[in-house]
Amino acid sequence: MSKIIEMFNEILIFVAGATPQIITETIYALAHAKPPVYPDEIYIITTETGKKRIDETIIKKQILHLMSQELGMPPVSLTDDSFVIVRDMGGNPLNDIRSKEENEAMGDVITSFIREKTKDMNARLHCSLAGGRKTMSFYMGAALQLYGRHWDKLYHVLVSPEFESNPEFFYKPKKNRVIECKMPDGKIKKLNTKDAKIELAELPFIRLGSKISLHGKGFRELVAESQKEIDTATMQPQLMVNLAERILYIGNKPIEMLPVELMVYTAFLKQKTLHCKYPERQYCLDCSECFQTLVDFSSRHATEEMAKDYMKIYDGHSFKSEEFLNKWSNGIDTGVIRQNISKINRTLKEQLQDDTLLPYYSVAAIKKYGSSRYGVRVEKDKIKIE
Repeated sequence: MSKIIEMFNEILIFVAGATPQIITETIYALAHAKPPVYPDEIYIITTETGKKRIDETIIKKQILHLMSQELGMPPVSLTDDSFVIVRDMGGNPLNDIRSKEENEAMGDVITSFIREKTKDMNARLHCSLAGGRKTMSFYMGAALQLYGRHWDKLYHVLVSPEFESNPEFFYKPKKNRVIECKMPDGKIKKLNTKDAKIELAELPFIRLGSKISLHGKGFRELVAESQKEIDTATMQPQLMVNLAERILYIGNKPIEMLPVELMVYTAFLKQKTLHCKYPERQYCLDCSECFQTLVDFSSRHATEEMAKDYMKIYDGHSFKSEEFLNKWSNGIDTGVIRQNISKINRTLKEQLQDDTLLPYYSVAAIKKYGSSRYGVRVEKDKIKIE
């Protein structure tokens, strides 16, 4: 595992505003982690005002250069390419984030940036939500939930209260320095940097990136899309087929079908559970790669598989399967399958009586690869056949 980690391109991403110190404090904390993490790239998502503040403090005073030298760290620097400036609809850089439109613009920028960076499988993101306005921190955490991989990290830097946001404190130097701190009562207090504590809290977060398929652009659209897919994946009750009892259950709801209908429906369900093209995916969602043409379902091999289930439906009496195979020696007629699909869907509609669930359990037809293909949309892990 350690060899894999060494291959990562370590990318630090900040949201920052009026307190540039969080950048140097986070870099300091990561450098003192076990094992230490040194940035290969640094990006700061901020406003035009935030960039000027960082330029006036960290860059012009060469804070990063001095810290790197003093602490024996690899060189760290900020350039214009390090900054991601939030802009309005007209492309003008924002000076602050106050209105609804400005907040949404910030959310879209953060989400889009995180999405792009997570496309690089050789990069590991270290995201800090310690700076900027509270909404910026929220968007950073939410964006990482949507796109973060299992190796990406989310942090909040914790600094001793009297040193926090102190304009003279950027990191804990090796040699003690005395700096001043203005107390709430207006008095000036002398502080020794040796007393400062800088800690990095790694924050756990739910990683949805590999569980759901996202296509939206803006943050609001992505959240709505994510919620819909999560609801779809979790709202579906178990589908259990009991061939011997000639019945299936959707949740606790029994659905009775004629033997031939149950046989054909089971064939569609097995196509999903036994022939999934992406078994590593936890959820099917809108995937329809397992859908097949009626010609595929009517093949000799498919007919033989149906005959096995047909025999189970009739208490294991082989004469029923033999009778079925004799009738369809070259494969079941596609017209028969089509007729039974209609009957199956009608039976489900009449007995399930739930228009919300019906689309997931019915046999659906889609146009794909120039022909109609058929299958069921219910999640594969919701299907159980006995």
